[in-house]
Amino acid sequence: MLLLIRIFSLLPLSVLYCLADGVIYPLVRYVVRYRLKVVRKNIRLSFPEKSEKEQNTIINAFYHHFADLLVEIIYGYRMSDEEMRERFVFENISLVEELAQKNRGVFFMLGHFGNWEWVADIGKRYSDPRIKEYNVYRRLKNPSADKAMLALRHKRGGGGCIEKGQLLRQLVAMRHTSELITIGLISDQKPSPRNAHVWTDFLNQDTAFLDGGEVLARKFGYAVTYVHITSPKRGYYRARFELITDDPASTAPDEITLRYAQLLESNIRLQPELWLWSHNRWKYNRESCK
Repeated sequence: MLLLIRIFSLLPLSVLYCLADGVIYPLVRYVVRYRLKVVRKNIRLSFPEKSEKEQNTIINAFYHHFADLLVEIIYGYRMSDEEMRERFVFENISLVEELAQKNRGVFFMLGHFGNWEWVADIGKRYSDPRIKEYNVYRRLKNPSADKAMLALRHKRGGGGCIEKGQLLRQLVAMRHTSELITIGLISDQKPSPRNAHVWTDFLNQDTAFLDGGEVLARKFGYAVTYVHITSPKRGYYRARFELITDDPASTAPDEITLRYAQLLESNIRLQPELWLWSHNRWKYNRESCK
């Protein structure tokens, strides 16, 4: 798989977008119908105020973005740092550096939104050489796919990848170094029923959220930000860091997680097609998790 990525990454992005429009989009949307029932249900329940035509517009736009995302991730493998700086702009990176210097660490809480893989490029943008970027990932079941995704993430990131199960151990180890760290946490996956501790109204549905980011922020005293992503045009993104807290110990229980959920929903409502609607986010309800 990695060999195919390396080969296709040599193509200009304009050619890859042609493949996305002419091959990947119709294949995924109309032939394979990739998780179409899940996508349709999620969008229908999230936007009950919209007509069926409006919901279908979001569905089609989502699949177009999904196809774009696949080729953008591949193209990113060989993209120059200069071009990446043009395509993915961090609006207030100075806030992150100030928080890292103050708290020794910053958690970036984000969702499967926009091109979340390119957020890792921030590790190459810091002016303070002490700051290192790490990203938490969940190991893929397919070893070949897992190896390929790790190669892509290491290529773009300025730090490294930490497997979810090793995060606590790694944080304890890094506590005794001179590094200042930023850590990307994608926190919009559904928790397992036994870990569904925080519930809130999210996109018109009773929704459970992972609270691992909040628990770790309290334990280590790291600041927490939300990464608000927008896409002004195809292939271009802007990220703005919104402070959730720089003093996690002073926040109320669940406050960090609930604030993240609010910010994510606001982000989704601005450009709903950019969220990963194919995830079966509402598979469980509150009653079944008791």
